[in-house]
Amino acid sequence: MADITRRFGFRHLRAAPTAHIRHLRRGTLAHEGTGLAFWFRPLTAAISEVPADDRELAMICHARTADFQDLTVQATVTYRITDPVVAATRVDFGIDPDTGAWRAEPLDQLGTLLTESAQQHALELVAGLTLAQALAAGVTPVRERIGAGLSTDPRLAETGLAVIAVRVTALRPEADLERALRTPAREQVQQEADRATYERRAVAVERERAIAENELASKIELARREEDLVAQQGANARRQAEQNAAADRVRADSEAARRTRIATAEAEAARILADAQADSERVLGEARAASEEAWLLAHQQAGPELLHALALGKLAEHLPKIDSITLSPDVLTGLLTRLGRPATTGDGER
Repeated sequence: MADITRRFGFRHLRAAPTAHIRHLRRGTLAHEGTGLAFWFRPLTAAISEVPADDRELAMICHARTADFQDLTVQATVTYRITDPVVAATRVDFGIDPDTGAWRAEPLDQLGTLLTESAQQHALELVAGLTLAQALAAGVTPVRERIGAGLSTDPRLAETGLAVIAVRVTALRPEADLERALRTPAREQVQQEADRATYERRAVAVERERAIAENELASKIELARREEDLVAQQGANARRQAEQNAAADRVRADSEAARRTRIATAEAEAARILADAQADSERVLGEARAASEEAWLLAHQQAGPELLHALALGKLAEHLPKIDSITLSPDVLTGLLTRLGRPATTGDGER
């Protein structure tokens, strides 16, 4: 929509770059082009604004197939006004000089024209196909048929329109029919899913069986190895016992031989010691006998005084030990008196 401002009874128009403006003053062309800006008098001006950009038109048409089934076609048509002058003369694009808004609904008229033309081509195509054929063929035949039909439609060329692109977004039957059509496919998909499930379960069972067999084989191998281990341990224990017994025998023989050697050595030493003691006692006895003999000989040759003295010495050797002697005056006087007396001999001499 053009931007119009008021100034002292005049109007100023500023158009968008994608809008084609056609200004007539008293029936004479004053301004024409895109993106214009100019002053004008509202009482003498007739202005039309034709969009020059691409426009998209969404449409829905209900068709009936050859087997009398309803089918909904959803499409989008992209178009452009290539000849604004022709379009302005065929369709009312005039704007209000005060507000810049269209006086009529030109785009609705163009949309109706395009929709009816596209629907006609779509209906003709769908009417020659069954529902299954239409759904199996997809949107491509419908899109090509609508595009070809619109590009050759003389009414669009006479209005200054050009179709840029056609897109068919969906072909939909009725909801009940669509569910009915989906049922076989769903059943097939379900069957495939079930088959895949069964196969997966079979594979899982087979793998579990293989795992169980491997576990059983492992247990058997483990039991066999345990048996071999027990047998080897028994053999090792027997070998160890035999070695220990042999070692004990060797130690016992060695100990017996050692004790025998020790006993023999001790016996020999005892014998030698006994012989030595016997010889020593014999020598000692001989020495004692010689000493006694010499002692007796000496006593025989000695006088009585010497014998008395020796007897006193022997007696003194057997007397108890005297640590101290207490002499009283009486005893000392008696001893001195006795010492003062003259000694007498055996024959009475003093």
